[in-house]
Amino acid sequence: MQSLGLKRSQTILALVVCVLILKVTLVVTMNYRDYVPPDFESDFLQGRDAYFWNGYHWAFYSHIVAGPWTLIVGLILLSDRFRMRYRNWHLYLGKVQTVCVLLVIMPSGLWMAVYAATGAVAGAGFASLAVATGFCVYRGWKSAVAKQFNSHRRWMLRCYILLCSAVLLRLTAGFFIVMDIDSEWIYPMSAWTSWLVPLAVLELISFRRSPSQQPAAQESA
Repeated sequence: MQSLGLKRSQTILALVVCVLILKVTLVVTMNYRDYVPPDFESDFLQGRDAYFWNGYHWAFYSHIVAGPWTLIVGLILLSDRFRMRYRNWHLYLGKVQTVCVLLVIMPSGLWMAVYAATGAVAGAGFASLAVATGFCVYRGWKSAVAKQFNSHRRWMLRCYILLCSAVLLRLTAGFFIVMDIDSEWIYPMSAWTSWLVPLAVLELISFRRSPSQQPAAQESA
Protein backbone atom coordinates (compact mmCIF):
# COMPACT_ATOMS: atom_id res chain seq x y z
CA MET A 1 0.00 0.00 0.00
CA GLN A 2 2.84 2.32 0.89
CA SER A 3 4.71 1.54 -2.34
CA LEU A 4 1.52 2.21 -4.30
CA GLY A 5 1.20 5.62 -2.66
CA LEU A 6 4.84 6.37 -3.42
CA LYS A 7 4.41 5.38 -7.05
CA ARG A 8 1.32 7.57 -7.31
CA SER A 9 3.21 10.52 -5.81
CA GLN A 10 6.06 10.01 -8.28
CA THR A 11 3.57 9.95 -11.16
CA ILE A 12 1.95 13.18 -10.01
CA LEU A 13 5.36 14.81 -9.58
CA ALA A 14 6.39 13.71 -13.08
CA LEU A 15 3.19 15.17 -14.53
CA VAL A 16 3.76 18.47 -12.72
CA VAL A 17 7.32 18.66 -14.04
CA CYS A 18 6.15 17.90 -17.59
CA VAL A 19 3.47 20.59 -17.43
CA LEU A 20 5.99 23.08 -16.05
CA ILE A 21 8.48 22.32 -18.83
CA LEU A 22 5.81 22.66 -21.51
CA LYS A 23 4.47 25.88 -20.00
CA VAL A 24 7.89 27.55 -19.80
CA THR A 25 8.70 26.37 -23.33
CA LEU A 26 5.45 27.90 -24.59
CA VAL A 27 6.12 31.21 -22.82
CA VAL A 28 9.63 31.35 -24.25
CA THR A 29 8.48 30.68 -27.81
CA MET A 30 5.81 33.38 -27.48
CA ASN A 31 8.64 35.85 -26.89
CA TYR A 32 10.11 34.99 -30.28
CA ARG A 33 8.13 37.88 -31.72
CA ASP A 34 10.89 40.07 -30.29
CA TYR A 35 13.47 38.18 -32.32
CA VAL A 36 11.93 38.16 -35.80
CA PRO A 37 12.83 40.80 -36.78
CA PRO A 38 15.32 41.32 -33.95
CA ASP A 39 14.29 43.94 -31.41
CA PHE A 40 17.50 45.16 -29.80
CA GLU A 41 15.53 46.79 -27.02
CA SER A 42 14.18 43.41 -25.83
CA ASP A 43 15.73 41.85 -22.75
CA PHE A 44 17.94 39.22 -24.36
CA LEU A 45 18.98 41.13 -27.48
CA GLN A 46 19.64 44.43 -25.75
CA GLY A 47 23.15 45.62 -26.60
CA ARG A 48 23.80 42.84 -29.11
CA ASP A 49 23.22 44.90 -32.25
CA ALA A 50 26.95 45.60 -32.62
CA TYR A 51 27.78 41.97 -33.43
CA PHE A 52 24.41 40.31 -34.05
CA TRP A 53 24.71 40.18 -37.85
CA ASN A 54 28.37 39.15 -37.78
CA GLY A 55 27.69 35.44 -37.35
CA TYR A 56 25.98 35.52 -33.97
CA HIS A 57 22.56 35.47 -35.63
CA TRP A 58 23.20 32.02 -37.12
CA ALA A 59 23.91 30.53 -33.70
CA PHE A 60 21.07 32.45 -32.06
CA TYR A 61 18.31 31.51 -34.48
CA SER A 62 19.35 27.87 -34.80
CA HIS A 63 19.50 27.62 -31.00
CA ILE A 64 16.05 29.07 -30.34
CA VAL A 65 14.50 26.83 -33.02
CA ALA A 66 16.20 23.63 -31.87
CA GLY A 67 15.80 24.30 -28.14
CA PRO A 68 12.01 23.86 -27.84
CA TRP A 69 12.17 20.86 -30.19
CA THR A 70 14.67 19.01 -27.99
CA LEU A 71 12.66 19.73 -24.84
CA ILE A 72 9.37 18.44 -26.25
CA VAL A 73 10.84 15.45 -28.09
CA GLY A 74 12.93 14.64 -25.03
CA LEU A 75 9.79 14.22 -22.96
CA ILE A 76 8.42 11.80 -25.54
CA LEU A 77 11.64 9.80 -25.70
CA LEU A 78 11.80 9.42 -21.92
CA SER A 79 8.31 7.88 -21.84
CA ASP A 80 8.53 4.12 -21.25
CA ARG A 81 5.01 3.70 -22.59
CA PHE A 82 5.89 5.43 -25.86
CA ARG A 83 9.13 3.48 -26.22
CA MET A 84 7.46 0.11 -25.68
CA ARG A 85 4.50 0.85 -27.96
CA TYR A 86 6.28 2.73 -30.75
CA ARG A 87 9.82 1.33 -30.86
CA ASN A 88 10.50 2.47 -34.43
CA TRP A 89 9.37 6.01 -33.66
CA HIS A 90 11.52 6.01 -30.54
CA LEU A 91 14.52 4.97 -32.62
CA TYR A 92 13.81 7.58 -35.32
CA LEU A 93 13.19 10.47 -32.92
CA GLY A 94 16.24 9.44 -30.89
CA LYS A 95 18.46 9.72 -33.96
CA VAL A 96 17.01 13.13 -34.81
CA GLN A 97 17.47 14.26 -31.20
CA THR A 98 21.09 13.14 -31.18
CA VAL A 99 21.89 14.96 -34.43
CA CYS A 100 20.04 18.06 -33.23
CA VAL A 101 22.00 18.24 -29.98
CA LEU A 102 25.40 17.44 -31.48
CA LEU A 103 25.15 19.56 -34.62
CA VAL A 104 22.90 22.43 -33.50
CA ILE A 105 22.48 22.82 -29.74
CA MET A 106 26.10 22.21 -28.73
CA PRO A 107 27.90 24.33 -31.38
CA SER A 108 25.38 27.19 -31.21
CA GLY A 109 25.56 27.12 -27.41
CA LEU A 110 29.36 27.37 -27.54
CA TRP A 111 29.19 30.28 -29.99
CA MET A 112 26.64 32.18 -27.90
CA ALA A 113 28.61 31.52 -24.69
CA VAL A 114 31.40 33.71 -26.03
CA TYR A 115 28.97 36.64 -25.97
CA ALA A 116 27.37 35.90 -22.58
CA ALA A 117 25.82 39.10 -21.25
CA THR A 118 27.69 39.33 -17.94
CA GLY A 119 31.13 38.19 -19.02
CA ALA A 120 33.55 35.29 -18.70
CA VAL A 121 32.09 33.51 -15.66
CA ALA A 122 28.65 33.15 -17.24
CA GLY A 123 30.24 32.36 -20.60
CA ALA A 124 32.31 29.56 -19.07
CA GLY A 125 29.18 28.16 -17.43
CA PHE A 126 27.20 28.08 -20.67
CA ALA A 127 30.17 26.71 -22.64
CA SER A 128 30.62 23.91 -20.09
CA LEU A 129 26.90 23.18 -20.29
CA ALA A 130 27.09 22.89 -24.10
CA VAL A 131 30.04 20.49 -23.93
CA ALA A 132 28.44 18.39 -21.16
CA THR A 133 25.16 18.14 -23.11
CA GLY A 134 26.96 17.02 -26.25
CA PHE A 135 29.03 14.51 -24.30
CA CYS A 136 25.96 12.97 -22.64
CA VAL A 137 24.03 12.56 -25.88
CA TYR A 138 27.12 11.08 -27.55
CA ARG A 139 27.56 8.54 -24.75
CA GLY A 140 23.84 7.80 -24.88
CA TRP A 141 24.08 7.10 -28.60
CA LYS A 142 27.17 4.90 -28.15
CA SER A 143 25.40 2.92 -25.43
CA ALA A 144 22.36 2.38 -27.65
CA VAL A 145 24.53 1.14 -30.52
CA ALA A 146 26.23 -1.27 -28.10
CA LYS A 147 22.76 -2.37 -26.87
CA GLN A 148 23.59 -1.28 -23.32
CA PHE A 149 20.11 0.10 -22.81
CA ASN A 150 20.31 0.79 -19.07
CA SER A 151 23.41 2.87 -19.66
CA HIS A 152 21.71 4.49 -22.66
CA ARG A 153 18.77 5.57 -20.54
CA ARG A 154 21.02 7.04 -17.84
CA TRP A 155 23.04 9.08 -20.30
CA MET A 156 19.97 10.35 -22.13
CA LEU A 157 18.31 11.29 -18.84
CA ARG A 158 21.42 13.29 -17.95
CA CYS A 159 21.25 14.93 -21.37
CA TYR A 160 17.62 15.91 -20.86
CA ILE A 161 18.36 17.32 -17.41
CA LEU A 162 21.01 19.51 -19.03
CA LEU A 163 18.62 20.60 -21.78
CA CYS A 164 16.12 21.59 -19.09
CA SER A 165 18.66 24.05 -17.69
CA ALA A 166 17.06 26.58 -20.04
CA VAL A 167 13.77 26.10 -18.17
CA LEU A 168 15.39 26.34 -14.75
CA LEU A 169 17.34 29.42 -15.83
CA ARG A 170 14.11 31.25 -16.63
CA LEU A 171 12.42 30.06 -13.45
CA THR A 172 15.40 31.30 -11.44
CA ALA A 173 15.26 34.68 -13.17
CA GLY A 174 11.53 34.91 -12.47
CA PHE A 175 12.08 34.04 -8.81
CA PHE A 176 14.61 36.83 -8.30
CA ILE A 177 12.36 39.30 -10.10
CA VAL A 178 9.42 38.39 -7.86
CA MET A 179 11.65 38.65 -4.78
CA ASP A 180 12.88 42.04 -6.05
CA ILE A 181 16.50 40.92 -5.90
CA ASP A 182 18.78 42.52 -8.47
CA SER A 183 22.51 41.87 -8.45
CA GLU A 184 25.32 41.36 -10.95
CA TRP A 185 26.09 37.90 -9.53
CA ILE A 186 22.67 36.39 -10.27
CA TYR A 187 23.16 35.65 -13.98
CA PRO A 188 26.73 34.24 -13.70
CA MET A 189 25.60 32.08 -10.76
CA SER A 190 22.56 30.86 -12.67
CA ALA A 191 24.72 29.96 -15.68
CA TRP A 192 26.30 27.28 -13.50
CA THR A 193 23.61 26.32 -10.98
CA SER A 194 20.89 25.88 -13.63
CA TRP A 195 22.55 22.65 -14.74
CA LEU A 196 25.03 21.60 -12.05
CA VAL A 197 22.43 21.48 -9.27
CA PRO A 198 19.79 19.34 -11.07
CA LEU A 199 22.52 17.08 -12.45
CA ALA A 200 23.94 16.58 -8.95
CA VAL A 201 20.44 15.83 -7.61
CA LEU A 202 19.91 13.23 -10.37
CA GLU A 203 23.21 11.52 -9.59
CA LEU A 204 22.45 11.50 -5.87
CA ILE A 205 19.01 9.95 -6.43
CA SER A 206 20.49 7.33 -8.78
CA PHE A 207 23.19 6.48 -6.27
CA ARG A 208 20.78 6.16 -3.34
CA ARG A 209 18.39 3.94 -5.31
CA SER A 210 20.96 1.28 -6.15
CA PRO A 211 24.27 1.86 -4.34
CA SER A 212 25.27 -1.79 -4.69
CA GLN A 213 24.93 -1.61 -8.48
CA GLN A 214 27.06 1.48 -8.95
CA PRO A 215 30.36 -0.24 -9.87
CA ALA A 216 28.66 -2.47 -12.43
CA ALA A 217 26.73 0.47 -13.84
CA GLN A 218 29.92 2.48 -14.25
CA GLU A 219 31.62 -0.36 -16.09
CA SER A 220 28.75 -0.81 -18.53
CA ALA A 221 28.61 2.96 -19.17
